[in-house]
Amino acid sequence: MRDAIVIIPTYNEIENIEAIIRAVFSKEKSFDILVVDDNSPDLTGLKVKALQDEFKDRLFLVSRQEKTGLGSAYIAGFKWCLEKHYEYIFEMDADFSHNPKDLTKLYNACATDGADMSIGSRYINNNINVVNWDMKRLLLSYFASKYVRFITRMRIHDTTAGFVCYKRHVLEAIDLDRIKFVGYAFQIEMKFKAYLQKFKIVEVPVIFTDRTKGKSKMSGSIISEAIFGVIHMKLKSVLNT
Repeated sequence: MRDAIVIIPTYNEIENIEAIIRAVFSKEKSFDILVVDDNSPDLTGLKVKALQDEFKDRLFLVSRQEKTGLGSAYIAGFKWCLEKHYEYIFEMDADFSHNPKDLTKLYNACATDGADMSIGSRYINNNINVVNWDMKRLLLSYFASKYVRFITRMRIHDTTAGFVCYKRHVLEAIDLDRIKFVGYAFQIEMKFKAYLQKFKIVEVPVIFTDRTKGKSKMSGSIISEAIFGVIHMKLKSVLNT
């Protein structure tokens, strides 16, 4: 068994799923893949099952009965990967917004350079490495990360990033059953929990490219969860509740 696995949550990603799986498996560094599919009406899960015949013992699938949010999908994936004893566990989107070529950079930051958690960062070193976003969405994401950094005092530039590598002991130290957020704020909460436990977190510069196929899952309720949830999360940490 390989030491690293990439979790890819899916809901209606039939246009991207085969291509992203083949792209990950084409890398020189070997990664396994776990797809967590939320009963996609476009039959993404069935496509993954068909590909499992070709990629035996490398491609795995967790099929859930309904769409209950990005956070809960990742929690299910984390628990599965911990049970299988993977040492390095990744988060990555299915839509090629995260370049599979960068997986090795995130892996090396943890496996070679000693980080406990590495983040594929769009906003490090005063650069904005985002392609194909309109200005409104870009500014919203950029200033959301600034806002989270200000409220939480985390020394992380891209606090909302969803391209992440965890060493297993980080996930073991976080009480996954107590993670509250399911949408945009899930990524913030996971970083904040790791930060509070003083794990070594590093940011690796990457270029984020907006999807060209399929539909974005971003919504107003997800954004409001992040804006108001961060204050609640910070207060809870201060009060130790």
